Parts: sequence; C-alpha cells; structure tokens
Amino acid sequence: MPRQRQFIARGISLILISTFLYSTSFISLPSTLFSSSDVISSTLNHALERRQSPGSPTGTALSTGPTSPLILPSPNVTATGPWAKSIIRAKQFTSSLTLPEKINLTTGIDVNGRCVGNSGSIPRLNFAGFCLEDSPLGVRLTDYNSAFPAGINAAMSWDKDLILQRGQAMGAEHRGKGVNVQLGPMMNLGRDAAAGRNWEGFGADPFLAGVASALTIQGIQSQGVIACAKHYIGNEQEHFRSGSGGGENSVSYSSDIDDRTLHEVYAWPFAESIKAGVGSVMCAYNRINGTYACENSKIINGIAKEELDFKGFLLSDWAALESGAASALAGTDMNQPGFIGYGIGPQNEPNPSTANNSFWGEALAQMVANGTVPEWRVDDMVVRIMSAYYEMGQDKDYPAVNFNQLGPTQPGNEHVNVQGNHSILIREIGAKSTVLLKNLNGTLPLNEKKLPRNIAIFGSDAGPNPDGPNGCGDRGCDQGTLAMGWGSGTANFPYLIDPLSAIANWVHENSPDTMIEYVTNDYNYNQVTSLATQADLCMVFANADSGEGYITVDGNAGDRNNLTLWHSGDTLVTTASSHCPNTIVVLHTVGPVILEKWIESENVTAVLFAGLPGQESGNSIVDVLSGAVNPSARLPFTIAESAFDYSANVVYSNPTNEIIIHIPYDEALEIDYRHFDANGIVPRFEFGFGLSYTTFAYSGMSITKASTFGKRYEPHYIFERDAGDSTTTSWVTTTETTTITGSSTPSSALSTASVSLAPPKPSPSSASSSSSSTTSASSSSISTNSSSSAPISSSSTNSSTILSSSLPPTPTSAPVNASLSISGTGPAVTPTGGIGGPTSLYDTAFTISFTIHNTGSFDGDEVAQLYVGFPDGSGEPPKVLRGFENVWVGKGGRCNVQIVLRNKDISVWDVVKQAWVILSGRFTFFVGASSRDIRMSQSVTVTKLVTLEGP
Repeated sequence: MPRQRQFIARGISLILISTFLYSTSFISLPSTLFSSSDVISSTLNHALERRQSPGSPTGTALSTGPTSPLILPSPNVTATGPWAKSIIRAKQFTSSLTLPEKINLTTGIDVNGRCVGNSGSIPRLNFAGFCLEDSPLGVRLTDYNSAFPAGINAAMSWDKDLILQRGQAMGAEHRGKGVNVQLGPMMNLGRDAAAGRNWEGFGADPFLAGVASALTIQGIQSQGVIACAKHYIGNEQEHFRSGSGGGENSVSYSSDIDDRTLHEVYAWPFAESIKAGVGSVMCAYNRINGTYACENSKIINGIAKEELDFKGFLLSDWAALESGAASALAGTDMNQPGFIGYGIGPQNEPNPSTANNSFWGEALAQMVANGTVPEWRVDDMVVRIMSAYYEMGQDKDYPAVNFNQLGPTQPGNEHVNVQGNHSILIREIGAKSTVLLKNLNGTLPLNEKKLPRNIAIFGSDAGPNPDGPNGCGDRGCDQGTLAMGWGSGTANFPYLIDPLSAIANWVHENSPDTMIEYVTNDYNYNQVTSLATQADLCMVFANADSGEGYITVDGNAGDRNNLTLWHSGDTLVTTASSHCPNTIVVLHTVGPVILEKWIESENVTAVLFAGLPGQESGNSIVDVLSGAVNPSARLPFTIAESAFDYSANVVYSNPTNEIIIHIPYDEALEIDYRHFDANGIVPRFEFGFGLSYTTFAYSGMSITKASTFGKRYEPHYIFERDAGDSTTTSWVTTTETTTITGSSTPSSALSTASVSLAPPKPSPSSASSSSSSTTSASSSSISTNSSSSAPISSSSTNSSTILSSSLPPTPTSAPVNASLSISGTGPAVTPTGGIGGPTSLYDTAFTISFTIHNTGSFDGDEVAQLYVGFPDGSGEPPKVLRGFENVWVGKGGRCNVQIVLRNKDISVWDVVKQAWVILSGRFTFFVGASSRDIRMSQSVTVTKLVTLEGP
C-alpha cells in the first residue's frame, strides 16, 4: 500500500502548552498557543451557496469550515542533494553555538534597525546577523536603487530570458546594498481579480507563476542573495488577512482549500520555487483550513519540508506569528520582525501595547527549558538558516549593510549607487510587457515620419505626480502616472519617466511642427472635449491602483472595491473618443478592469495594456507606439465583460463578527480562464491574449514520447519516523510498461477507477472514534536533551489536562505511528522524493514540436502556448497551460519550436494515495496563440495509470 504522508503522532505530549506566564519583563503569551481550529477533519467538502450582492460582486464567506491536520514532528533538514555540503557546514556551525546564540538567529531584533528585518548577531564568531529587505521589484526604503517593472509585467512578457535577467538585476542591487535576503518573489495567484497584491505576483495560472517564480529565484540567487518565496499560502486578499499578533481571537480569514486544489493550484509555484533551490519561504498572515499559516504543520512540515524536501528556512511574514510554541513545532524557523503586532501608521511601527513582547526570543529559551519545544527543533531552525547562507556563498566577501531603511538622512546610509545599467533592461521589459489589446486598421505603430499635426493627450496618468514620484509613502496614492502599486512590495523611484514627457520628446525629435496639447485634470471634460474636437490623434491614459491593506487609498483598503478605472477613467475615454475618431487608450492597471463602456467604439482605434512598467514607463510606451518594439506581451489573466463573470471575489465584510472568516475555495481548480472555459463564459480578452504588428501561422505539430515515459513508479517500503539516528528506508520498486498510442479520435471508456481525486467523507462514528483516541493518548510524555535549566515553576500545568483540550483528534484517513517518540537529536524523516518532490515528476513525458511562420510585414516575437486537456472524468478543467515559448521570427521567416512536457505537467494529485498520478485515458495537447486561439491539437492515449513516487 502506498505510503500516506500525513503522519499524525497519537498521544504526542509534545504540546505542553497552556498558560505559560513568563516574566513580564520580556514576554506575555496568550493562554492558548494551539487554537481549537487545529481539530482535524478528513474531508474538505462544504455545503456551499454562492452569494453576490446586486452591485459589485463580493466573495462567499462562511462561519465554519474545515480544519488542518497536525503533522508532527517537524523534519530535520537532511544533508542530501545539491545543498549537502552547505548543510554539513551549517550543522558544524550550529553545534558550536550556545542556546541564546541559536535563538538570536531565529528571532528578529530592532524593528527600527537598518533593514526591515534584522536577526541577532554572534559577536564572538564575528557573525553580523542577517539583513532582510523588501521588495519583489527592487530594494525598498533606500536610495540610488532601481524601480523595476512589477511582477505582473514580468509575467505579461511571457519571456523567460527577460524574467531571469530581471531577477539577476534585482539580486545584484540587493547584494550591492548588503541585503542577505530579498523578500520576493511573490507568487500568490490572484484568485480574486480585485485582490490588492496581485500586481506583485505573476498572474492567475499556477504553471505561468511557477515558471516565472523559478526563473526569478534563479536570477536573484545567482548573485548570492537568498530569495524568499511568498506568501505561503492562500494569501489571496487583503481584507481580514490577519490580526497581526493579536492571537487566536484576532479576526482573520481562513482560505479553505481542499488537498487536490492546494497541490495542483496554490502550492504549484512554491513547489517549482523549491525545485529551483529557493533559500527561504515566507508563511502568510492568513489561516489555511482554520489554522494560521505560520503554525500550520500540514503546509510547512507536511508539504514543504517533507513532501517537497525543502532545504531552506521558513520565516514569518512581519508580525504574522500568533503563537510561540505552535509555530515553532509546526516548522516555522525564523520570527520576523520579532515583536508582536503592528500599530496604526507606518508599516514598521510596532503596536505600543505589544512592542516589547515576543512569541520567541527569550520566550523560546523558556520553551526549551520547560520541554515545550525540544532543542533539536531550534537546532534545525539554525541549520536551515545557515544552510541557505552557505549555499549562497555569503560567507565569502559579502558586502555589509550600507543603507538605513528609516530614511536617507539616518545614520549608516552610505548612498551606494547599485543601479548600474539596469535602466536599459527596465525599459525593455516595460515595452515587451505591454499588451496590444486592440488595433483597428493598423493604427499602430505610429509612423514617425508622418505624425499628425495635432496630438491631444488626456489623463492624470499621462503626467507626473505633482508631489514627485516618491511623494507618497510606500506609493500610497494615485497621483500622476501609475508605475507600481502600493505597500511593502515597492521601491523608491530614482526617477520616473512619465508618458507625456516621453511622447513629447519623441514627437518633437521626429516632427517639430506637430502640436501637442494635454489635459491632466481627469474631470475637466469641457477642455477635453474642446481639444479632442480639434485633434488628429488623441491619447487617453487611465489607471487602476491597489496594494497592501495597511494603506487605504481613495477608500480602497488594499483590495480594489471594484474593477473599474479610477478617476472616472471610463468617462474620460468616452468623452475624448466621442469627439476624436482616432483615440488610442493606454492603461496602467494592477490587474483586470472592465472595459465594456467603450471597448467596441470604432473611435477607440487602439488599446495598450501597459500594467506597472517601473521607472522607464514613458520611454517603454514610446517604444511600442513608435514600433521600435513590436508588441509580443500576453495577458496573464482574463479580462471579463462583467465583474460577476469571475469565479471568486474579495470578501469585504464580516457582518456576523466571526473570529475566523472562512472563505471556501469552492471553485477548486477552476480559477480565471479555467472557470470561463468550464462554464462557457465569453471573456472580453482571454488569458494569453495579445496582438502583434505582424501575423503568425502555425503548422506541422508532432508529439514525441520520451523513452523513459511509461514506467510505473510505485515504491513499496518500510517507513518510520524516529528520533536520534537516521532510520533506514528500503525501496522495492516495481516497473510496468505503459502503452502510448497516438489518436485523433475520442478513445473508448477510460480507466480511472483506481485513482482517488476527492477526499473521503467521514462517518459520524469515525469522527467520534478519532476524538476518543486523542484523549486516551494524553498520558505520553516528552523528553529533550536540552542542557538548559529545569522548567520554570509557572509551567507546571497538568499534562493530561493540556493534552485533552489541545491535541487534535486523530483522523481516520491518516495512519498513526504509535511508536513515535520525541526525544534525542530530532526526527529522522525520509523525504517523499528529491527537492521539489519525486524526481520522476520532472522527467520528460512528451515533446511537442511545431513550426511558426511570420506571415506579416514586421519582424516580431510570438508567444506559442501549450495547453493540456485531461481524460474525461479526471475532474480537471477543459484545458490548462503547461508550456510556452517566446520566439523571434523575422518577417517571412519560420521558426521550429519544441515544448517539453514533464510527467508533472500531465499528472493530477490523488488525495488518498497522496501522490501524483498520470491517469489512463485520452490526453489532448492544444497549441495556440492564447487560451482560446487554438491553432492545432493532437491526442495521445495512456492505457495504464502511472503513480509517480520514489526518491
């Protein structure tokens, strides 16, 4: 029988947690460190009813929901794979430390230090500690840095080389400032189109986000900087994301995600990041299935550290810890910034009532002393942190911190210029991430030798912020052209080229006699009408902004209140276009917007979706307008005809005052375009859509099966979680050949009976049985090898009482290892497979080959996209993205393209086997220019089920 991965320790008395009243001089802990929400359920099924208001859509929220399994103990990192030497060095380093020195590395100190996150130093070893700094688009809160295009623009480019180069450039700048950990990339998926931080990430498809995340991480870490994959996991809106240190009674939402959806959608980019060798992962503010992310042992211990064999360290989002022992035991390795909670005001301003408190620090030392947290758990925290340090080579000539995040005039700011020639790359990404949505009668590109005599430009988004590009802290306003959203995912602009200035310079260089007039007051419709009536060409610039929830802009508390253009942008477009028959619209937005009021107007002759292009914004748009760059960008999300067409929406209110606002992910796998396809909804512009100044034809599709495909990886083994010395895992692998046959017609009935795609429903009797098994196990005890002093007197609570109220019941769907003991040097856990999961997942399954022919009159880049349709009965959406290539083809030329499909790309997650499986049946491979512009397709039939497990 294949191994179940949810190892729940029956009778773990690891949790000696109740009311530890430590000295108030340094700590005050909540009375309950494990919440009742940890109670385990073996099913994630809900009785759901979608509710929407008659106005702007709002998401579904429930008062109850599922609970997350408890997976203990936390696996020690193993010295295997590419990181083996670094892990060995880290273990040697850790063995030389005292307990206070170890804890110093795990707990943030000095929120007013030079970096947004600072770990303690070890003076006797001349170790300065760690500097952790935002953001995913540049070094935050410093000067002489670059402001790169946002993550959403990197995704819009669909250009792997540019995404990698962007990561390399950002890594170089963080290194140049002495930053050890860059807090990015961000890879949440934009489940809700209006969610505030979508622009920091890479769009609404897990495969696209996975590719972009992995490439960005490789780029950052090529410079010796530790990248941080965030926010793990389900941080898909800003409203109610967390109480920020308020404990278990803080109002927060729970992303309730079933196991299959978790693996196939939301964990996918993180798995790809771990496969790419990311050094750190940040746990999110929100809860997942009822349990806070940073104390959710299922996602940290079970998935990241065991299933994916993550070698690096898990750090908390800033003040995301809501408990001490629970987060430590669940696998969190670093607490940032160290204190409890935020106050009102700047993000790094602590709550005065909790600023001197910490869930860790000295409190962690007391937990070790009284046996609540074994010292080997602290050792593993440090080993993981230092493994990333050594793996990135930060022990060799790494720059010291040379800036001060509190301000340019603060002590320690050396004003080091790290920009290099990155402006060239930023301009290129800005242009190549601009999506051409509409282009009637070849309006674009503009002929610089035949420019109109009178050009009118409208909209505040065309011009500069009157207060300067950094006039609003953390970009918390919408004034002037929009080049990044707001919040902690920002950077200071060294300068910002606005479109109005760039267009004026370009026009005057090429056509000195052309007159340019403009109106940057979005509401001066009389003047707009007057100039539009006289103009030969009009350009309207409009935007929509969003950001992190600690800042509210124009009534939008992080998440957007709707999907309309800001500053009455629709009215501005309709006013100008109704009087100007040649109107070009340029949109700078954080995500999808509804365009129905004007998109079909014949007077709107061209539309450019430019996203958030960074400091070279104006120059980038000129490159596209002029034809210096032929647009090749594609949408990384769907633009709908109505906000109600999306499968999920932000939950904006909590009318029943719930402590936990359960947000059921009832759309499951069907987010964004998958939902539109599955439900026959016609979008305005589909996922993957984008026009070019030239045209392309596709031909010659063929499928080649890899020689290794068709092997059945079904391990049978003796598996044991133990303490002390490593246990031996024996593998007996059976291999069975699977037949693959080409097919252009539907296959016969498919055999999928042996795969379980949904969790089983528990019976009432099984639930009560599991509950009683927990209580009966409460007499077990924990021993540690800690050399610390004896437990403090205030912790002498009756163990049996604590366990019966705090330990979750054992679920009937998971096996119990009755022989588990928590003692010695820590658990020896054999990972499910290699880094990122079983290595067989990443073996090639098929290679799809075809030819692209440029049939137009311009050289250009084409983004060829590969979608997979799974066998009937699989429960998958009609098709999912599983490959893409951005290729240059000269006019009249041809290019041969190959896209490789891995086993993982054609697999689904079996929730009972807890393994990836390739179903038997007919797979269809679709090649096209977007999710709906399919040019070719072919099918293959897999005749036997393949289970992908093993080392």
